[in-house]
Amino acid sequence: MFSMRQKATPALRAHFSHYMTALCLTGAVCSFPNACTAEELLVGNFFGPGHENILAYDGTSGAFIGQFGPNISFPLGGTFGPDGNFFATNSDTDTVLKLNGTTGAVINSTFASVEDAAGLVFGPTGNLFVVSSTDPGVLTVLNGTTGAPITTVNAGGIMSDPEGATVGPDGNIYVADGIGAVQKFNGTTGAFLGTFVAAGSGGLTNARGVAFGPDGNLYVTDFAGTEVLRYNGTTGAFMGVFASAGGACSGLDFPRGLTFGPNGNLFVGSFGSGDVFEFNGSTGACMTDFIPSGTGGLGGPTFLAFAETTTTTSTVPEPASISLIGFGLAGLAALQRKVFRR
Repeated sequence: MFSMRQKATPALRAHFSHYMTALCLTGAVCSFPNACTAEELLVGNFFGPGHENILAYDGTSGAFIGQFGPNISFPLGGTFGPDGNFFATNSDTDTVLKLNGTTGAVINSTFASVEDAAGLVFGPTGNLFVVSSTDPGVLTVLNGTTGAPITTVNAGGIMSDPEGATVGPDGNIYVADGIGAVQKFNGTTGAFLGTFVAAGSGGLTNARGVAFGPDGNLYVTDFAGTEVLRYNGTTGAFMGVFASAGGACSGLDFPRGLTFGPNGNLFVGSFGSGDVFEFNGSTGACMTDFIPSGTGGLGGPTFLAFAETTTTTSTVPEPASISLIGFGLAGLAALQRKVFRR
């Protein structure tokens, strides 16, 4: 039997090292929170009475989770704010709503009043830009915290029935114009900077959704067709048809909202068929009918927005636990000195 006064073997030293490491790791596990992050896809739904709402789906599988927030008679736009809350438009009531970004609970049923409120996006300084889907179309700039109006811009009266909006890599705001163009606005002041994609470029007839991809280029849905078109993110020049109906995405019709997901793929709401289709974010090839029509009551997808949800399951250790760990480490250290002395 091993004597305390005998020379310790390398194997025994290794065992003690494992014990000490295990105890330290146990303390670390108890001391730091464990976080689990998942993605959800929020989809605006406009499909007749009882189907006018925002629906939540698993961002990986497309499985239906439930309704997000209250019934909204015409949810035409939605986006997450810098504060983590969700902002949605109701074009029927000319309002912007503020919802809890996790639960969907109503924080403010009239965060702001904007005529024919459609697409909306936060700019780099925290202001909220809201598109008015009118003729002529207007862009309203709101204080992103209070909802107070700052200014309105009509772009010289050239816009007609604009809808989607996005912020570009340059910090400016890009708006899908119903005349088949994309207009550009200053991301701080809202000042009109000019037409970024000319009307009719690449066959664009009725722009509805706009999104910049991981490659820095601009992707636009054409509501009059069955395609997603790609434009140079710096010049606005037409680059080609990126995605179209075919394969599992053969039902693509009247494409409206679009967004790039956490996996880098492009998700497109097919308003005409009631599906959300997934396309390869690099090649544009059809991947899946990610959310088939009718899932959870989906019938007319308008906007798409991915939400990151984080759940924390652990807490800071109680004083008794810390003391126990401390005593354990001290005891092991003392024993190590006795056993390993030569």
